[in-house]
Amino acid sequence: SAEELSDVISRIVTESSIDINHPSHVIFARDTRPSGEHLAFILEQALVAMKSSYDNFGVLTTPQLHYIVWSKNAEDPPSDKDGYYHQISSAFTRLLPESMTTPIAITVDCANGVGAGALQKMAEVIGEAHLNATLCNDGSCGVLNDKCGADHVKLHQCPPDGMTLEPGRRYASLDGDADRLVYFFEDNGKFRLMDGDKIATLIASFIQEQLLLANLKLNLGVVQSAYANGSSTEFLCNKMNIPVACMPTGVKHLHHKAKDFDVGIYFEANGHGTVLFSEKAIKEFQSVSQDDSISAEERQAASRLCQLTLLINQAVGDALSDLLLVEVILAFRKWSCAEWNSMYTDLPNKQLKVKVSDRTLVRTTDAERVCVSPPGLQAAIDKLVVTFSKGRSFVRPSGTEDVVRVYAEADTQARCDILANLVAAAVTEHVDEMSQ
Repeated sequence: SAEELSDVISRIVTESSIDINHPSHVIFARDTRPSGEHLAFILEQALVAMKSSYDNFGVLTTPQLHYIVWSKNAEDPPSDKDGYYHQISSAFTRLLPESMTTPIAITVDCANGVGAGALQKMAEVIGEAHLNATLCNDGSCGVLNDKCGADHVKLHQCPPDGMTLEPGRRYASLDGDADRLVYFFEDNGKFRLMDGDKIATLIASFIQEQLLLANLKLNLGVVQSAYANGSSTEFLCNKMNIPVACMPTGVKHLHHKAKDFDVGIYFEANGHGTVLFSEKAIKEFQSVSQDDSISAEERQAASRLCQLTLLINQAVGDALSDLLLVEVILAFRKWSCAEWNSMYTDLPNKQLKVKVSDRTLVRTTDAERVCVSPPGLQAAIDKLVVTFSKGRSFVRPSGTEDVVRVYAEADTQARCDILANLVAAAVTEHVDEMSQ
């Protein structure tokens, strides 16, 4: 109700110590859906009525808007649309190896969303000499996220509509508002997906390499959710000796934890993520890059790290920024998607939804990896998991619908499917018992 809204706003003002007498300034934008223009008009009228100043940036991706707000609050240019394109594109071209003689070629599924126009503009600013991006599902026809986009590709493990895969070519999918990114390619007739876990490990390995070359001893870490593939966690921890923190599902949890590291990398398996750099890290990058008393190799590595802080959108996960970051690393290493994918092999996994009468009966702890209610459910899951080689499973209540989500891993897809179904049956049994 209106009264409840007023009470909530008053509580936020009090808890956040907001000075309501201070002039307000609102920054907003919209996407390409037909409703956006009318909604922006309504917001403008409300801001005028409240005597608030504002900037209407028109059509932007969600990460672009976050970037502009972040840079304005930090009083650190660039803080507009043109500045976003200029800074990221400039850092991208400076990071590309000088030995590269042909432009990077990639086909991108834009989910019929706002990312199509933004990517086209970015490619124009970068120039055809460096980037040849072919756009698919660009919004000229088709429906937003309909059989296309990052979520569709990851969930169904297949290319989006309107795209036929060719051997040896790289492909990527954005989601509708361009904050998620996944890669994929054809491998001897098989569809291969590189999701957020693969992207995080690629980025972590590159940054670790540059820190070593620059002789910088900074705290590098990766933040994942329980949905991260077990092979990615094992690879980071045991092969690369990079600490991994596990947090509850949701970017707000991962982003906050990433701030605990000098260089914090976070990605959800769905492809939403970014890299955060502490002030200490940035100052050390700059200092070493300008230190004439050390080797050229150390200075060059530090310079690359400086450019990474400009290429990466540290405000939020940004599919465009992340795509250019991945392309820089692949170009630097002269890797194909197949070589990237061979860093480690994903464990087969399965996700299920279990319809229940009351999802609030299911409660979890330890970053959603341990179920504490209903009683006995976690013990039942543990008993099932130990009977499967490389078995792992957890359950969590959905935040939006009356279902419980089940995640399972095992050494083969067939055994993984069996484990997921057994855990789903256990969820049904224990929730039904508790609700009676």
